[in-house]
Order: sequence, then C-alpha cells, then structure tokens
Amino acid sequence: MAVTLSHLQLIRDVAHNHSVSKAARINEMSQSAASQAVQEIERELGVELFDRSTRPLTITPAGKLYLDYCRDVLRRHDELRAELDVLKRKANGVARLAAIYSVGLSEMSEIEARFAARYPEGELQVSYLRPERVWQAIAEDQADLGLMSYAESSREIVALPWRDEQMVVAVAPTHPLAARQSVPASALEGETFVGFDDDLPIQGHIERYFRDHKVTVDMALHFDNLQMIKEAVVHGAGISIMPERVMREEMEHGRMVALPLEPAELFRPVRIVHRRRKVFNEVTAGLLGLLREENRLNAA
Repeated sequence: MAVTLSHLQLIRDVAHNHSVSKAARINEMSQSAASQAVQEIERELGVELFDRSTRPLTITPAGKLYLDYCRDVLRRHDELRAELDVLKRKANGVARLAAIYSVGLSEMSEIEARFAARYPEGELQVSYLRPERVWQAIAEDQADLGLMSYAESSREIVALPWRDEQMVVAVAPTHPLAARQSVPASALEGETFVGFDDDLPIQGHIERYFRDHKVTVDMALHFDNLQMIKEAVVHGAGISIMPERVMREEMEHGRMVALPLEPAELFRPVRIVHRRRKVFNEVTAGLLGLLREENRLNAA
C-alpha cells in the first residue's frame, strides 16, 4: 500500500485522540475505512502502532517512533506549502494589510497613494477589521501586515511601534465643557458618557484612568467602533474619550470639539503586527518600510 499524506494525518489523529472513530470523523471517513488503513500500515511496517487492549487506545513504542515520522513529514509538507505561497506572492506582488477601522479611509488613501507611486506594479489589499480579527488574520496568515491598537508581541507574532495617539475629551460644540481650553479629570464626574464595548482594551484603559483619578461617569451608551461613538457625541448623547487623531474631520466641520485632558496620561498605542519569521515579498517589505517611515515622520 502506498502511504499518503492522508494516512499520516490519520495516524497522527488516532494518536492524538486515542480513538480510531474520532480520527475517522476528523478525516471525514468511515470508521471501518480508518481501521483498515491503520491495519494495512501496521502490516506493511510489521509492527503494531496502537495497543487495542486498552481503552482509550494507547500508542506503542513503535507507534511513537512512527508518530514522530508522521509529524515530521506533515510539518515539512506545511513548510513547503508556505514557501510555495511565498513564491507565488512574490510573483504576484501582492501585499495584504489588515487594519482597525479607526485608521481611517482618508489616511489609508494616502498610504495607498504612496504605495502605488513606489510600487506601480504592486497590489495593496486592505481589510478593515476589529482589533481581535486583525490579530487573527495575521496569526492565520490571511494578512501579511496588520495595524491594530494595544497589541503586544507573542511567541508567534511581532508587534512593532507605529504611533501613540493622544486621547482627549470629545464633546459636541453645544456641550457646556466645549468652552473650556482643557478638562481636568475631576470635571468629568457625573457626566453622561459614551464608551467602547467592555471587551475592547481601549475601554479598560479609560476605566483605569477614571479609577486612578476617582472619577465616576454615567455610562449611557457603548459601541464596538469609533464611528458610532463619534456620531453619538455629535448628536448630544454624551461625551467620550478618544484619540484626537480620529476626530479631525468632525473638528474641521465644526461638529465636535477636542479638549485636552489634565493630566494628559492617556494614549492609544497603535502597532504594526506580523508573524515571526515571516518571509515578505518585495512589495510587502516595501509597505512595511513605508509604514515605518511614516512612524518616524510622526515622531519628528
């Protein structure tokens, strides 16, 4: 019998689940077909891979050796596929960028224009996602680079500095606070507040600021994106705290007012994320360089 990758996957899954039936379901085959495949491999090797006298199944010493072989071959196969994908992307010249919504369409348009000028034959694919989905897209290699807030490096993913955005009090022009030059934390006491969903890091960051300065607000509304929060503030539903950078369009049109906080301790960290040991094609490496150039310009 010619042993295929599917056979190696089956042996791996039987060993992992200690069950032929579970492995059969995972590999979308009947239990009888799975059992026959395992037995044929054992006959060809001349050893038993699993001890069938125990429940659940246990792997034999010979089985452990063969399991290591299976894992090694499957790993090498995955590496081959990944390297072939890299070669394909190099040929295609595609850079895949996942970004949080609040990076902004206007700002991304500037990045895309600079990218197009530098790499006229390249293609930039941009996806807008929630922060946790940006991380997932990078982890699952659905995107090459990500822009997200509150990211920290892990064993699998690198988080590079991009910028730290100053957070300010956002109010409608008709709000009593709008006439101030700045807002001490104590002035927020009792204010009707429009916040972020509790599961978002930015909300936890804001709430820690309130606790540190012994401020209690009336949390009236909360949303999972800045655009909804901005609309709520514009229409007088309450005040909020957000990065000043994302308010620029509303401020230019007189729809919102940004007030510096005192003390000014709140910043939203936005990071560039990518997989460790990621091999970039030319245009993706260029995009990373372009983003880091912008970071240096912002810092200057």
